[in-house]
Amino acid sequence: MKDNAEILNSQAIELASHGQYVEAIACFKRAITIVRDNPLLWYNLGITYRDAGMLQLSKDALLTAYKINSEDQDIIETLAHTCFISGEMEEALTFCAQGLELNIRNAHLWNNSGVIYFTQGDYNSACEAFEHAVTIDPNYYDAVFNLRDTYQELGNLSAAAECDARLKNIKQGDFYA
Repeated sequence: MKDNAEILNSQAIELASHGQYVEAIACFKRAITIVRDNPLLWYNLGITYRDAGMLQLSKDALLTAYKINSEDQDIIETLAHTCFISGEMEEALTFCAQGLELNIRNAHLWNNSGVIYFTQGDYNSACEAFEHAVTIDPNYYDAVFNLRDTYQELGNLSAAAECDARLKNIKQGDFYA
């Protein structure tokens, strides 16, 4: 029976969901030998490498996906996040900026930018990024949570209290950050 890239992709996702990363990676690699220019296969391989703790391989696979489709918001967000967790803050910010050039209303990229700025101690830039995210999506729990922490760092306790009140009315876990 001839391998089918779509079936291999599905099998790999299933394997990865059970923590069987080595097997999942093997399926993705086999699928990529069948369809070399499919950004979804490279993206899924990158996520699997990331989840397995292989950050450089993750970034390499995601960069390949990005070269194939440089306008895919999921690829850009994941690349930014992978760079962030790898400690490559400036590169992470670059990917966030590229994504925001394509879609200024991407609350996730605004939030991710804010997290990077916050980590760097640039609370004013973090505040601005989180405010953009919350303006776009007022019910984005992680962005409101992050904005609250940033207001606290900036000493704006009344604004932090407003965020606390808002958090009580937002269901946590419905949103990606």
